[in-house]
Amino acid sequence: MEKRDPFDFWYAVNNTEIRLLPKRHLETFGSTVLNYHLVAEIMDDVGQVRVREGRMVANPPRIVTPEAYAKVVLEGFGDEAGKYLDWLREHEKDLRVLQYGYSLKQESFSEHLVSEPIKAVVERVERDVNERDDPMSAIIVGVDDSWDVCLIKLFWEIVQHSAGANVRQMQQRHLFDNVGGVMRVVRDEVEADFLAASRDASRIGALGGKLQRLGLFEEYQDRFFSLVKASRGK
Repeated sequence: MEKRDPFDFWYAVNNTEIRLLPKRHLETFGSTVLNYHLVAEIMDDVGQVRVREGRMVANPPRIVTPEAYAKVVLEGFGDEAGKYLDWLREHEKDLRVLQYGYSLKQESFSEHLVSEPIKAVVERVERDVNERDDPMSAIIVGVDDSWDVCLIKLFWEIVQHSAGANVRQMQQRHLFDNVGGVMRVVRDEVEADFLAASRDASRIGALGGKLQRLGLFEEYQDRFFSLVKASRGK
C-alpha cells in the first residue's frame, strides 16, 4: 500500500475494496439493517489481521430539503469519515435528491485478531457469509485505523445501488409532486412540525427557524404567530 498521510481520508477510500454488496436495495419506507464484515491488516504488526463485524442501520431515505440536507447525522463515525461525507455531498450531485441517514449499532459490534495472511482470512469470511445466505450482508477489505471511512464508502456504494429503486417507489406515492411551488414532502414536513409545536411549545422556535430557511415564513406567518399567541396563553 502507498505511504499514508494520516490526515488524508483518501488513503482509506483508495485502499477500500468492497468484496460483497448486499443483494437487496435499501428499504424506501422503512429502516434497513446492514451486516458488515470488515477485514484489515494491522499496519504496524506484520501478519496480524483484524476482523470487525457489526451492523449499520439505514433510516428510510428522505427527499432532500434545505433543512434535511443540513442534518446528516454521523453517529458512531470519526472526523475523517465526516470529511469524506462532506466531499461526497459536494461532488455526488446526482444523489442529492435523497438524504440517507444511518448509524452504527454498537451493541452488535465485535472484533478479533487473526494471525494469518489477509487473503486466507478474506476467503474464510466470504465462505461464512455465503453459507448464511443473508441478503443484507457486505464484506469489505480496508484500512484498520480508518475503518469508519471504509464503512462510509460501503454505505455510499449501497446508496448508489438503491437510489433508483427508492426514487421510483417515492414517485409512485407522488412525493415529488409540486404543491404551491414546494414539493409535497416539504409541505408534509411543515404540517408535522406545526402539529409537534402545538403540543410542545419548546419546538416553536425551531419551527420558525425552519420556515425561514425554507423561504416559507411569509406564507405561514399568520399561522405561526397564532401558534405563538396560543402557547403564551397556556
